[in-house]
Amino acid sequence: MPDPDKSCLRPYGWEHLETSYPFTHHMFRIREDLVRWPDGRIGPYTYVQGTGAVWIVPVTDEGQVVLIRQLRYTAADWIWEVPAGGFHDFAGTPVELAERELAEEVGGSSDDWVYIGSFRPGTSLIDEVCHIVLARGVRLDREPQREPAEIIEVHLVPIQRALEMARNGEIVDGHSALAIFRCEQYLRQLTQVD
Repeated sequence: MPDPDKSCLRPYGWEHLETSYPFTHHMFRIREDLVRWPDGRIGPYTYVQGTGAVWIVPVTDEGQVVLIRQLRYTAADWIWEVPAGGFHDFAGTPVELAERELAEEVGGSSDDWVYIGSFRPGTSLIDEVCHIVLARGVRLDREPQREPAEIIEVHLVPIQRALEMARNGEIVDGHSALAIFRCEQYLRQLTQVD
């Protein structure tokens, strides 16, 4: 996880004095900076530094979005999502990670990948870059190779229904809903829906 240079914040009254890492995990670490705040006081600014991740919006030639329902320990509930995975154990590009995660989570493959772009999930508390990749012409042609904690159901959902689920809150995972919305223009082209 690279440490961003904070010197660009000086003209706005921020001054970085020192950094410590009170907790480190393979997927993230807690960073605590001692800073001079814009009002002149000196105190800590604490946030999470993540390794980055990718969210994949997979769509079949038949116009079905491959969604998953995953049992999430944190929520103690089944959550609608798109397949996703992190860079904590991967050194390639977002599209290469998307290929790996699509195969691992749903047993899918594609020959048509579109990098949509990136977003930051919560800039006041999290320093992480998340990527969105669209996979077109997805085939569910292999056995998934899930991690032990991944309890996943695979569902093929018509494009219009997937957009509706993201819009009406059935997809409560914000990263997944945003990924679907960022792919909306491509999804609508595939089905010619209004």
